[in-house]
Amino acid sequence: MGHTGLEKIVALQRNPANIRNLCILAHVDHGKTTLADCLVASNGIISSRLAGKLRYLDSREDEQIRGITMKSSAISLHYRTGDQEYLLNLIDSPGHVDFSSEVSTAVRLCDGAIVVVDAVEGVCPQTQVVLRQAWLENIKPVLVINKIDRLIMELKLTSQEAYTHLQKILEQVNAVTGTLFTSKVLEERAEKEKEEEKEGEKTSSDQVYDWSAGLEEADDSHLYFSPDQGNVVFASAIDGWGFSVQQFAHIYSQRMGIKAEVLLRTLWGDFYLNAKAKRIMKGAQAKGKKPLFVQLVLDNIWSLYDAVVTRRDKEKVDKVVKSLGVKLMARDSRHSDAKVLLTAICSQWLPVSQAVLSMVCEKLPSPLDITAERVEKLMSVGMRRFDSLPEQTQDLKEAFLQCSSGRDAPVIVFVSKMFAVDSKALPQNRPRPLTQEDIAQRRELARQRHANKMAADQTAEENTKDLGHKGSMPQEELSTGKLNIKIEQMVTNIWAPDEPEEQRETFVAFARVYSGVVKKGQRVFVLGPKYDPAQGLQNCSASDCVPEVPHLSCCSMESIYLLMGRELEELEDMPAGNVVGIGGLEECVLKSATLSSSPACPPFTSLNFEAMPIVRVAIEPKHPSEMPKLVRGMRLLNQADPCAEVLIQETGEHVLVTAGEVHLQRCLDDLRDRFAKIEICASKPIIPFRETVVRPPKVDMVNEEMGKQQKVAIIHQVKEALQGRSSDTLHVDPSGLVTVTTPNRLGTIGVRAIPLPQEVTCVLESNSELIRTLEQINMSLREEKNLHVSLATQEAITGLKAQLEKGLQGRKWRNAVERIWAFGPRRYGPNILLNSVEGYERPSVWQCLSRNDNVGEARAHPTALRDFDNSIISGFQLATLSGPMCEEPLMGVYSLEEDHIFHQSLAEGKQDGDIEATSQPEGTASALSQARFRPEAATVDSCGQVSGQLIAAMKEACRHAFQAQPQRLMAAMYTCEIMTTAEVLGRVYGVLGKREGRVLHEEMKEGTDMFIIKAILPVAESFGFADEIRKRTSGLASPQLVFSHWEIISSDPYWVPTTEEEYLHFGEKADSANQALKYMNAVRRRKGLYVEEKIVEHAEKQRTLSKNK
Repeated sequence: MGHTGLEKIVALQRNPANIRNLCILAHVDHGKTTLADCLVASNGIISSRLAGKLRYLDSREDEQIRGITMKSSAISLHYRTGDQEYLLNLIDSPGHVDFSSEVSTAVRLCDGAIVVVDAVEGVCPQTQVVLRQAWLENIKPVLVINKIDRLIMELKLTSQEAYTHLQKILEQVNAVTGTLFTSKVLEERAEKEKEEEKEGEKTSSDQVYDWSAGLEEADDSHLYFSPDQGNVVFASAIDGWGFSVQQFAHIYSQRMGIKAEVLLRTLWGDFYLNAKAKRIMKGAQAKGKKPLFVQLVLDNIWSLYDAVVTRRDKEKVDKVVKSLGVKLMARDSRHSDAKVLLTAICSQWLPVSQAVLSMVCEKLPSPLDITAERVEKLMSVGMRRFDSLPEQTQDLKEAFLQCSSGRDAPVIVFVSKMFAVDSKALPQNRPRPLTQEDIAQRRELARQRHANKMAADQTAEENTKDLGHKGSMPQEELSTGKLNIKIEQMVTNIWAPDEPEEQRETFVAFARVYSGVVKKGQRVFVLGPKYDPAQGLQNCSASDCVPEVPHLSCCSMESIYLLMGRELEELEDMPAGNVVGIGGLEECVLKSATLSSSPACPPFTSLNFEAMPIVRVAIEPKHPSEMPKLVRGMRLLNQADPCAEVLIQETGEHVLVTAGEVHLQRCLDDLRDRFAKIEICASKPIIPFRETVVRPPKVDMVNEEMGKQQKVAIIHQVKEALQGRSSDTLHVDPSGLVTVTTPNRLGTIGVRAIPLPQEVTCVLESNSELIRTLEQINMSLREEKNLHVSLATQEAITGLKAQLEKGLQGRKWRNAVERIWAFGPRRYGPNILLNSVEGYERPSVWQCLSRNDNVGEARAHPTALRDFDNSIISGFQLATLSGPMCEEPLMGVYSLEEDHIFHQSLAEGKQDGDIEATSQPEGTASALSQARFRPEAATVDSCGQVSGQLIAAMKEACRHAFQAQPQRLMAAMYTCEIMTTAEVLGRVYGVLGKREGRVLHEEMKEGTDMFIIKAILPVAESFGFADEIRKRTSGLASPQLVFSHWEIISSDPYWVPTTEEEYLHFGEKADSANQALKYMNAVRRRKGLYVEEKIVEHAEKQRTLSKNK
């Protein structure tokens, strides 16, 4: 197919039924961009000879150098099949785990996806991730099994072995899909049962659960990949060939006289051809026969590779070429590289572009086929349910389903990301081809310029001759005159306005039009993620000034672009159902947004990001005077990258947070070369840690069980340390209860900290977004706002409460869940504050689950009580945000406030660890009773300075309660997946052991010599890990690092030897390496905190007699 003009593509955009919006998803290095090259070459945009080598959609220089895709990019392709013409908006996405956020931005804009799987490596970790992302966005995938040539050339498999191998890969992919489907069916069945229970339709005798009942009834036949369904293509994109079962069924139906429908059902499966009976029969494996797929398909491809590449049999090649009817050029036949000849034959016999594009057009849905379920999911943000939205908002659902481009259709656009483009690459700034008149005009100007120059030179010569007759000018004056001219030119260059340099980068929005027609210069609303349509429906129009509506702004779409890979084409408008680039939104849209001409439109749900940014570095300019340029550059970088985060810490440091080491390097290069354009200095990566408490250990550092005497000695040590911290306002009980009195002696707080069970900490960490939603609901209830909470959100909160009750069982956890006061830090972290003050009642955090209760009861207490409530929670939040070890956030701590006294007995706050409600010692209780009846207390304003002093007292109480328990650091851990060969397996283990890694399991990939190693590795030890492992294994192993969890470092950073065995093992100084202490001191040193370490100067090494000889 030749090159398609812009006019043709614009005409195809008007027919949404023949539009396909699709993205290519795969693990890294599985051949996505090579496959995209083949599809692009089918439109004549690049040469078919360069397909797979050019990597056209990898437009960045670092993408070409590294050989991986880092940015998702789109291109529009034209495909004709029969009398139908299709427009394909293709998006190529990255496969590296660091750039999975780019996959999320691509998936949101598409209706279908091509999932590419390497025929040798099979299903890899990122393959499972992209399948899950496609499932969450409700888009339909098709499968391309790529690199089948590796089965022939590398693994040397026979066609029969390759068939078995391909079957296993299909089973692996379908197993991932089946898992996703099963979880969905079981969730729907559980919801249905809850609804029936509420309606009273079920009796107690019917409570018999059969987990398989819902799965047996559900139809999942359309979900799985099977060649006979037409949603699988077998390909080798680098060699330019690919096929589906339909193609061979059509070929052999003509040759063998068998119906194409019969061949389509039997070409893939346990069928064989009985030559005598001339029938296709079942049971090839049982009878030892060649399956039909091997006999009719794979054998032909294997024999072609054998003749062309392996044996280079010219006679057989000529025979194959003649039988296939392929035309070869003379240079292809004479080429020294056999692959060139192979590509020339295969690309004509089985062109991969034809197989893939025909499958896409037939199997993937058009924009008109968007499901109502997906529309409701997009429009239901957070805790809002679809039926609780305003009626005008619900009416927009029809606009989505119709995908109308009519005049009355509302404009609805979703921007998934903003990407930076060089201003010179914009169509309006691109140099245009010259006409004959322009060429003639420029020629005339050049002639005039040349004539003027000749005349000036002639005049200068005459003046020189005249000066020679009159007396030559002194040499100093001549040189001074030239120097002045040069200085003037330099000054002119320096002070010349450099506007193009400042405006070099322009941002274009990567978006999709869901409804209406987007026109150049049109004004639309920009809807923030917290925008409420009910507030915006009060007489506001996009043409008017935006009223004072929260999270709503207005902007003008200055330019409309057609995305064509490395180039942009300017258009006047873009109808619904297409992927589009929009210019002029950089001031209104930060990363993603929803645009609409109707204020009734709700903001779309946020994107699902699989990778969490965790790698931090501090950035500063090399020259301090360039700080404004750095700030501007980091702001642009934050806008251009969907996953990167830019923070300014309390210390004034500018911090860049990225998803991984490769992502960090790309962001630093962009900041240095594109956005800030200055020399920058990046710190060593800032490693995140967490602080926690654990139960007293039962064994010492040499794994010896601690006896009674040893425990007594340690208890005495702890008591001495606690007594050293005690003062007139602070009392630390040996049991761990910390009592702090405010400086004005008007309030006393008692707090105890204990560790949370690990499963409870995991529940809190995984449900952080739900806890944040719970806090928003409680805040709305306190402010007496009407809030419609979706049924799914209520059920999720109920499930969270049930999980906490299950994890917090036992005598000391009695009623703990009901007494939860707050979560922290930031009100949604993995720490809990518990209210154990007797007689102090306050609204429960679970009040949204019991709407019939009297909410006003929470407001029945005096104002001072509410103020103290907030002060205690604020102190708890501050304490959990920065722990005492190295000012890192706490995790898995349960803080129990057991006493709080001010004028009257008030409830006290618990810290972020488990706190047990215990009775106060008599001495403490008496001291508190004295504080309660101080005469000075009656003269102090209860809402004055006491509130601030309570915050500080609560913070100090929590910190000392934390220090009263055994403290530990928690390190962030990566899950590391490494695929390597047996030859370098030992070197991989060596690198992992050197970096504190721990191998979980290893398995050999069946049918290959590849091993898959799964390990966990501390983030602190991961920097340079990928480079080192590639160097040590000569490039045969490449790791994939994904953030997994937080893990407690077993060693105590404050440990000193106490037992005889520990003295013998570690020595009296115990100066051997303590990993936890090393990490803690590194963090404290970076933050400018005090570090207790010995500095030795002018030390001399002791020389023995043998050395002196």
